[in-house]
Amino acid sequence: MTDFLKSLSESAEAVNLTLERMLEMHDDPEAELISAMRYSVLDGGKRIRPYLTIASSALFNVKPERALRVAAAIEMVHCYSLVHDDLPAMDDDELRRGQPTCHIQFGEATAILAGDALLTRAFEVLSDDTTHPDANVRCDLVQAFARAAGPEGMVGGQMLDLIAEQCDLNMPEITRLQRMKTGMLIAVSCEAGAILGKATEGGRHALHAYAHDLGLAFQIADDLLDVEGDEKTVGKKTGKDEGAGKATFVSLLGVERAREQATMLVDQACEHLDLFGEKADSLRNLAQFVINRQA
Repeated sequence: MTDFLKSLSESAEAVNLTLERMLEMHDDPEAELISAMRYSVLDGGKRIRPYLTIASSALFNVKPERALRVAAAIEMVHCYSLVHDDLPAMDDDELRRGQPTCHIQFGEATAILAGDALLTRAFEVLSDDTTHPDANVRCDLVQAFARAAGPEGMVGGQMLDLIAEQCDLNMPEITRLQRMKTGMLIAVSCEAGAILGKATEGGRHALHAYAHDLGLAFQIADDLLDVEGDEKTVGKKTGKDEGAGKATFVSLLGVERAREQATMLVDQACEHLDLFGEKADSLRNLAQFVINRQA
């Protein structure tokens, strides 16, 4: 696991450098917007989704610079969702990764614009021929990202999350909510490597299945942190779901059964990687890291 943690750290550093170059500061009047974008995307984090893209790309011998560009794009989409998720109209959070949230630091209007700009910048990166010379590959990436982030994916899941505050959801409904809100972006992070590498349908399906189970395990781990985690370690306010009376995997299953379910999902996720042999060890290690993390 020590080697994996080193690999995760090196990957995060490479992604950060790529994001730095993509979001360079300038002296134009709208520079405050760039500052808010950089604040939101360069404020730390484990960069799990970018790591999935880089690790899955390595399975198909994708050029590292191409994988890094797509990894940076996925992180911009993820961070855009966090900026909007933290807004007063949504979760109304004041802390993210141990720092004031974007709307606290820059104001609500600028935070909305920063989120919008991160999302659109991500699609600019995906459609650039520097990312991949094959236009069909770029189109596949754009389509996959749009589906994962849109009404059938992350945004639709966020809508279900708002609805969940007004009514009690059962297990299938919560599973669907989290598959859309969290799982779809994790899935496309994995599939991106297969798209870049022009993988066979079998390879792409195996990664999708792995990511599907990983996404649910990730969310259960998140729910456990909300119940058991320390606010300073987690970097955001804990106990919010229980305080809002929102149904979660933990509230329905209990702590021990939820932890068992997460472990089962990770084991199942790793089985989907048998097709790739030892080359997929980094993805197997990530799955174990996801359910054992403290933040």
